[in-house]
Amino acid sequence: MGKKIKIQLEFIFNCSPKILYNRLSTASGLTEWFAEDVIVCDKKITFIWRESEQTANITAQKENKLIRFSGIDEGNTYFEFKILQDELTGDVSLIIVDFANEDEVDETCELWNTQIADLKSLLGS
Repeated sequence: MGKKIKIQLEFIFNCSPKILYNRLSTASGLTEWFAEDVIVCDKKITFIWRESEQTANITAQKENKLIRFSGIDEGNTYFEFKILQDELTGDVSLIIVDFANEDEVDETCELWNTQIADLKSLLGS
């Protein structure tokens, strides 16, 4: 397996950082749009889909601003949700940082676009 490439995507939301953060950081919020089931135990989180599951550690967390999930079996990679709010306009941005193999970057970006479209629909954003 080759070196993973860091991907950063930005999405604009029409909701408060608090509402968005709830959907990104809680088991109930994540099961609404990200995985079929999510189990959180302390700083360990398991994402469950029909054909697979992935366990990660919550390695960074700042309420209404940031949550980072570091894969237990993925080496030094992680994925992260960062919420920024423009002080002048009030616009809320979600920055997603993820890693993918070079030949999977487009597929990974498309997957995030699909997932975030579901999240935006859920939030009416």
